[in-house]
This record gives sequence, C-alpha cells and structure tokens, in this order.
Amino acid sequence: MAPMAPTKTDIENALAQIELPDGGTLVSRDMLRAMQITGSEVRFVIEAPSPEAAKMMEPLRAVAERCVAALPGVTKVSVALTAHGPAPAAKPAPSLKIGGHPTPQAGPMRPAGVDRILVVGSGKGGVGKSTVSSNLAVALAKQGRKVGLLDADIYGPSQPRMMGTSKRPASPDGKTIEPLQAHGVTLMSIGLMLDPDKAVVWRGPMLMGALQQMLGQVNWGELDVLIVDLPPGTGDVQLTLCQKTVLNGAIIVSTPQDVALLDARKAIDMFKTLKTPILGLVENMSTFHCPECGHEAHIFGHGGVAKEAKEMGVPLLAQLPIDLDTRLGGDGGAPVALGDGPVAEAYARLAKGLVQGDMA
Repeated sequence: MAPMAPTKTDIENALAQIELPDGGTLVSRDMLRAMQITGSEVRFVIEAPSPEAAKMMEPLRAVAERCVAALPGVTKVSVALTAHGPAPAAKPAPSLKIGGHPTPQAGPMRPAGVDRILVVGSGKGGVGKSTVSSNLAVALAKQGRKVGLLDADIYGPSQPRMMGTSKRPASPDGKTIEPLQAHGVTLMSIGLMLDPDKAVVWRGPMLMGALQQMLGQVNWGELDVLIVDLPPGTGDVQLTLCQKTVLNGAIIVSTPQDVALLDARKAIDMFKTLKTPILGLVENMSTFHCPECGHEAHIFGHGGVAKEAKEMGVPLLAQLPIDLDTRLGGDGGAPVALGDGPVAEAYARLAKGLVQGDMA
C-alpha cells in the first residue's frame, strides 16, 4: 500500500530539524510561506529576512527540499526562495521622472501591442481587490495568455509584494520604462519606482501624470490582456483611466457584507456613467472552511454579491473563499493561483470564463 500523503505538521516537524547558521529554524523564525500539499506533491516558499540574506540561503533551500523529499508519501517538492523587503537597485536614467503633470492627449489611448485592458475595482478598500487582480493575472498566464498587470493603486501599491518582486525597473533611454516579469506576468507598479517607506503625497495632476506614464511609457510588449488594479473608491484615477484609455471592461470585487455592497453599487454606477462595460462581480471572502473540522462559516454574510449581481443584471463571475493560503501566498510573493488547490482552481475557472467570453 502506498504511504499516505504528509500533513503540514509532518513537513514542519521535518524542517524544524534544520538549524539555521545564525540560530533557530525555518519554523521557529516563521520563514515558511504559502505551503501547498497536493496529493504527493509539496510546494512552499522560504522568505529570507532581506535580499542579502536570500543570496546566502540557496544551500539551505536545497537542504529543505531534500529533507521534505525524504518524507514518506512525497514524490515531488518545489521550494522557492524570496526576500522580505525591497532590494537595493540602481536608479533609472536621470531624465525619467514619475509623478509630473500629464501631457495633453488627443483622445482615449491604448498602449501599443496591448489587445485588451480590464480594470479591477471596488467600492471600498479591504475587500481583496489586489489579491484578485494578482491571482487572476497569474491564472490567465497559466492558461497560456500573455498578461500584463498594472498596479494603479498609487497611494497603496501592493502588487510588488504580492508578486514577489521589488527590483527597480530600468530605463535605457530615460524615457521608456522596462517592466518586470513575475510568475509569467509583465508587471509595473509605482511602488517599484519610489521609496517603499515614503508616502505618496501628491495632488490629482501628479497622480494623472504617473498613471499616464505607466500606461504610455512602459514597454508592455505584445499582451493579450492588461489587468489594471485600481485604487478603491471612485476618484481621480478611475475617472481619468475611463476617460483617457480604451477599456474593454471592469470587474467589481466585493465581500458579501452589506457595508461593502453599498460602496460596490457606487463603483458600478461610476463605471456605467463613464460608459465602461461591467464584466461582472466577484464575491471575495465568501465562505470560510475550517481546516480542522471542515465546518463552513459565512463570516461576512452569505449570498449578498450574488443577489446584487442578479438585481443589477450583471454576471456573478466567482465566489472566492477566505483562505489562509491566499494570505500567505500574497505576503510571500507567490500568489495562490500558482498552485493546484481549491482556491487556485476557482481562479482558473474565473480566468477560463473570461477567456471563453473573449474578455469583452
């Protein structure tokens, strides 16, 4: 009889035997992220305290991989190494400035080589809009699409952390910005261009200038779809993007909570007013499945987004659970859609539905 698949506890107990050079273990120092067990296959991320430490930890990563591979019931192990915090990087060419006033446009534009642009918005913060954006981008890339992800949440950019990259984009000529690549996705964020510890204290025109630069000056290449992670609410960025860019549609993210739905309605009304097609709603944090007893709980209410979608005559695109691996994957720079678990499958279905609908 084949040995049973290992549990998370089995893996942590094995890794707890590996002593770190400066004391403690991967478990005691909380360096394990995004652990996924799919049958006999195990994946997880080791998060180093700094980019410098990560460079020295490749032997440790290899030892951890061998240690888990030796457990009964394990046939395949994949261990990634990432770092907490941004890596130091060279500054771009001195003539490249982010956050100036926008230059006049003749009309709505679309970056060269980009086939479709989809925006992901929400009426309020904290509903998981950025998590949905990053995982949807990864899910589409896994299905063979050429995908870009633009982090337009200028006051609170989170995609560099969620996608596991903090390198500063290069600018060979001081005008064109070369985006980064992460998990098969082309990525650009204002968070990659500015000091991550400094607040963005800009008025509207500077926001618009930065957004215009990230759309028009970034070398996006040939993309099937560019996903834009919007700030929450109905402000300057949303207004300018809808009026100055050719958009194929908007996806609205909300929790089932009544307070979130109140604001989601306002976001939907804004997009309708600005003539941007609504592709549908995503209910995030829909249910919680207890990993110990299997009980299903509706922490933020039940069915609210489905009811709202029906009343407004728009599709309900997905109902995504509140899930620990999703949070760990986002914090560790390895979106949960990279794996093969139930949440990854939900994002795969969401991506497949958009592809079959030809992404508007």
